[in-house]
Amino acid sequence: QVQLVESGGGLVQAGGSLRLSCAASGRTFSSYTMGWFRQAPGKEREFVGAIRWSGGSTYYADSVKGRFTISRDNAKNTVYLQMNSLKPEDTAVYYCAAQYGGTGSRILNVDEYDYWGQGTQVTVSS
Repeated sequence: QVQLVESGGGLVQAGGSLRLSCAASGRTFSSYTMGWFRQAPGKEREFVGAIRWSGGSTYYADSVKGRFTISRDNAKNTVYLQMNSLKPEDTAVYYCAAQYGGTGSRILNVDEYDYWGQGTQVTVSS
């Protein structure tokens, strides 16, 4: 049974940092792309970034480029989202997701992901 479990969310002041973790289990993820998405109240779920488990290539939404960094720890089967210089508009529930393969624009598409975590709340106060 595949499980993705996010942790690390919380309340932080604007300009602060948080690191989210996504612990993956239940299968081998070497052929997967791991994505991070977020959903603010009343808004659609949006792409934040992604990392290919094999090779480690990363991709980011323009809104977070230069502030957020995605990395992985193969030994721990865990993906991280380091968030710096946080802004109030970063407030959302953050989700990690897994997509088999992950090619081109598919990694941007919520509907193309096979597995999802339960989400973790990030709140940035002004």
